[in-house]
Amino acid sequence: MSTRLTEDARGVYVIAATPFAENGAVDFPSIDRLVEFYIGEGVHGMTVLGIMGEAPKLTDSEQTAVLARYLKRIDGRVPVIVGVSNPGIDNLAALSKASMDAGAAGVMVAGMPGLKTDEQVLGYFDNVMGKIDADTPVCLQDYPPTTTVHMSVGNVNQLITDHPRIVMFKHEDCPGHRKLTRIRRAPETDGVRRVSILTGNGALYVPQELARGADGLMTGFAFPGMLVDVYENYAAGIEQAGEDLFDCYLPIVRHEQQIGMGLAIRKEILRRRSALVCAAARAPGPSLDADDMAELDGLLGRLKDKLQATGAPVPNGI
Repeated sequence: MSTRLTEDARGVYVIAATPFAENGAVDFPSIDRLVEFYIGEGVHGMTVLGIMGEAPKLTDSEQTAVLARYLKRIDGRVPVIVGVSNPGIDNLAALSKASMDAGAAGVMVAGMPGLKTDEQVLGYFDNVMGKIDADTPVCLQDYPPTTTVHMSVGNVNQLITDHPRIVMFKHEDCPGHRKLTRIRRAPETDGVRRVSILTGNGALYVPQELARGADGLMTGFAFPGMLVDVYENYAAGIEQAGEDLFDCYLPIVRHEQQIGMGLAIRKEILRRRSALVCAAARAPGPSLDADDMAELDGLLGRLKDKLQATGAPVPNGI
């Protein structure tokens, strides 16, 4: 039986890409390649079928097959969270059960577009929790820039109180540092049960979020080893070293966050790092032209120069 997700989860949970061939078919052998790459980078966990994993572009059967391939290759070496958000709650519940039966550590659920009021948000998650198995650990994802669903601090605290199976909160509100602080302090200020908090937003604010009490992060940045090093520096109390390293990579972090093009940039870097055979996103998806490639060459060259100047390790692919 796999290890279940708990409130004590910490570290870097990389959001795994879904590899495709040039013809748009899922490249299953490259899933094995990606798993070994991520584990080699030292990640503490993985998230599959997330937004970065292009899950909405997969058929139901493809989602099941991709999940099975990831779990088989990971083989319990790190915990796996599965993104199961779906407009149909019955579909969400079915994928949750399939995920846990296959060996996942937990599932991640976000609000569905169209939820406007606190009452609607609470009602939606009450319905979701009533459908999925009672022993399934849940990561509650708060990602209003994509879902358009805004969860107040009071709503988040209420959901954590009402549903003990919520053991992790994925914080991606933006701007959201004050919100993160309030949720982190809620066990002391409001008597709310403490849960794990991982942050996302493409890793743009990692040093500040760790300093505000986040337990780690969950994102698909193409240099996850850097994120692991930054996290471990903060965990060891040497925050300055962590932020200095992060600063070297910040232009690449920012570049990957371009709306529309970010996925193509991230996949191209993963290809250059030999983690993917093909950088294609499934249609309709972005692709890089010659100017984009030259731009990326320049940014990666500058990163290499900065790392060499500071004596930091230079990762493969640059």
